[in-house]
Amino acid sequence: MNQEWINANLGEAFSLIRNGVNCSQNKSGIGDKISRIETIAFSNVDPGKVGYASLTAEQKDKYKINKGDILFSHINSVPHVGKTAFFDTNYEIYHGINLLLIRAENFIEPQFLQYYLKRLFLFGYWKKLCKQSVNQASVNQTDIKGVPFNYPLISEQKRIVTKLDECFEAIDKARSNVEKNLNNAKELFQSQLNQIFSQKGDEYETKSFGDVCEIIGGSQPSKQMFVYEPQEGYVRLIQVRDYRTDKFMTYIPKDKTKKFCSKDDIMIGRYGPPIFGIFSGIDGAYNVALMKAVPDEKLLYKNYFRWFLKNKDLHKFVEKSSARAAGQSGVRKELLYAYPVPIPTLDFQKEIVNQLDELKSQTQTLESNYQQELDALDELKKSILQKAFNGEL
Repeated sequence: MNQEWINANLGEAFSLIRNGVNCSQNKSGIGDKISRIETIAFSNVDPGKVGYASLTAEQKDKYKINKGDILFSHINSVPHVGKTAFFDTNYEIYHGINLLLIRAENFIEPQFLQYYLKRLFLFGYWKKLCKQSVNQASVNQTDIKGVPFNYPLISEQKRIVTKLDECFEAIDKARSNVEKNLNNAKELFQSQLNQIFSQKGDEYETKSFGDVCEIIGGSQPSKQMFVYEPQEGYVRLIQVRDYRTDKFMTYIPKDKTKKFCSKDDIMIGRYGPPIFGIFSGIDGAYNVALMKAVPDEKLLYKNYFRWFLKNKDLHKFVEKSSARAAGQSGVRKELLYAYPVPIPTLDFQKEIVNQLDELKSQTQTLESNYQQELDALDELKKSILQKAFNGEL
């Protein structure tokens, strides 16, 4: 590192670090805009993701976010602790609780400080430092102030910020293009899938869902039966959340349930969001949030039916028709039973499955390639930041 750089800690670079106003907020769109955790979800300040409150003149004067301020997520889930956003506009928004506001000393260029904090976040610094509890993690102001911070004269800070702005603008533009390509690949497959199941012809017969498939609902065992480690005589209880994470496995006595599923079964999620999930089976019992779809093998090739369940028209129908309760959309089997199913010959169904399987494989290859490009761009950002704060940019 250049000898002119000064060794300090972050606390010396702050003229202010504090929590925000603790007030009752609502989402009415009326009143003063108050920052929330989701305000900086994408590492920028989003004025559309705020709460609203009526602040006093004294509160407004104290908690107004100024241009050049940095918002820091100090309480969040582990992957998001330490995320920051730089406030670079003049619209009126006030600093709310659960985000820290950081303001730089006059000898520190605010964007230089923001890039330094971004570097810490991208390299996973806060993941190692944060204190974890059941549903969230946190770092406190003392933790943050004590982090080593090296900086040059402010003229050099500004030069580095200019270079980083240029590099990041180019990387973000490239990333945007790759993300568009990734979305286009996904949409191409979904479009082809929808087109196949919207076709009608002499080779198709139409029957109702209930005539070609049985839906078997799950059961809800008492929580008193639950254990959270595998045991002899117990089976896994499959819940919708298990398709998102294996973090919270639950087991129940095998002899206390009669509703089982296996890896080859077609499972339907009854509740959202997302509404009407279509999943592969997992070996175990399943609860009331899932239903097992058992197609008539004399009429339907199972993988044809599996693809049919993923077509957009069916999902739109379910979303529009399902009753809502407690913020969730519930799918009833009676609703599905009335829906029409196009049924070509079994041989033709197999041809359709082969076509969709091949297209899906090609799409997954494209998606993998695009994801590798996105990962490479993220690594490039990290490399540039590392050079910048080693005095090598």
